[in-house]
Amino acid sequence: MNNDLRQQFIAFSVSAGVLKFGEFTTKAGRQSPYFFNAGLFHDGATLAKVADFYAQTLLDSGVEFDMLFGPAYKGITLASATAVALAGKGRNTSFAYNRKEAKDHGEGGTLVGAKLTGKVVIIDDVISAGTSVRESVEMIRNAGAEPCAVLIALDRMERGGKDGVVSELSAVQEVSRNYGIPVISIGNLADLLGYLQADPALATHKDAVAAYRDRYGVA
Repeated sequence: MNNDLRQQFIAFSVSAGVLKFGEFTTKAGRQSPYFFNAGLFHDGATLAKVADFYAQTLLDSGVEFDMLFGPAYKGITLASATAVALAGKGRNTSFAYNRKEAKDHGEGGTLVGAKLTGKVVIIDDVISAGTSVRESVEMIRNAGAEPCAVLIALDRMERGGKDGVVSELSAVQEVSRNYGIPVISIGNLADLLGYLQADPALATHKDAVAAYRDRYGVA
């Protein structure tokens, strides 16, 4: 994986205000010193840039794929923008996405876009509990296609937890194990720490993020 690209992504996310430092509560109830919100890629310039990161990361991964799938809601924008970026790199790729509620008129159903076929890459922002991936895998397989990878923006690399029981695996590792497909990330917690270490002005954040990794991180 291109380490320069990963560092560029972290720097871009910070400059765009998508990756922030402070005190935040995660879905698992943990107090995190950083927060990543892909919903803040909400103008044309930043969306085009993040889509380019997705597209280049996917091409660099070497994964064979036929089309993209974006789970509602954030995945819809990310998958469609990534398809545009791939076309700009000479790889014209179809995409599809799902609705949260089935439509009972017109074409009907919950799926929109190209027919799910061949090897399908699921595109989303992060993996928390893995619910979105599970639903996506089921839809793709029920359509007779094959989920071949999950592509996300940031891998937090922290152990999962449910009902007070902490797993030894991260949500990303659990998804890869449960469905037998790779999870590719543009950047991860190690890249974030590398970025913080390179800037003395961010030393306070570096120590807080490192402490969080030591407490909740996976190998």
